[in-house]
Amino acid sequence: MLKVASYNIHKGIGTDRRRNPGRIIDVLNEIDADIIALQEADRRFGARASAIPEKLLEMQSDYRAIPLDVQIDSMGWHGNALLVRKSVSVIEHDIMHIPCLEPRGAIMGHFEIDGKQLAVFGMHLDLSGLWRRRQAAAIVRLAQQKEQDVPVVLMGDLNEWSAASGCLKDFSRAFEMVDCGRSFHSRSPIATLDRIMHSKTIQSSAGGVHDSPAARKASDHLPVWAQIAID
Repeated sequence: MLKVASYNIHKGIGTDRRRNPGRIIDVLNEIDADIIALQEADRRFGARASAIPEKLLEMQSDYRAIPLDVQIDSMGWHGNALLVRKSVSVIEHDIMHIPCLEPRGAIMGHFEIDGKQLAVFGMHLDLSGLWRRRQAAAIVRLAQQKEQDVPVVLMGDLNEWSAASGCLKDFSRAFEMVDCGRSFHSRSPIATLDRIMHSKTIQSSAGGVHDSPAARKASDHLPVWAQIAID
């Protein structure tokens, strides 16, 4: 059984409007997942440096960011990053250019954990419904291609406020959706913006929102998680 999670960390800025990467790491340790997809993992302006200093992550957690080989100081690609436990083997990683109105992208990591392989796609979709659907279609195509080799998990902030329409229809035609719950806004969750989806060959036994005092303060989103089993 594996635990996966998705977390929009809001560039390390909490609901008190203070940037504190240490609080994000505390929440990551609370989640205790094997693989975590992050959104808004880099600062927005300038060199887009990582919102979580690499050394701090190394010293205070069991996680490492998979290398994306895009920017020296950034953790992610358009803010998307994948964290894995230090014991997880990274077989392959890639960045994906997707249709966009504003700068957006998606990333993929192919991993081996306890002798089983899994590909994980991380994403943060557009605020525009039209562009979200275009992005979803592009990611679904890429994920289905990867699915021919290994089971696939897709995670991220879809920015979809509807319960079952929009880009959710595009994803759900190809993948199973985990019912995690409302994750935004962290102080009083009203929207299910953060989602976890997976190949039909994967079994999910549980899913939810990580709602703790630390998580309510560390970012404007709460993390979502799922327990999965790979045949």
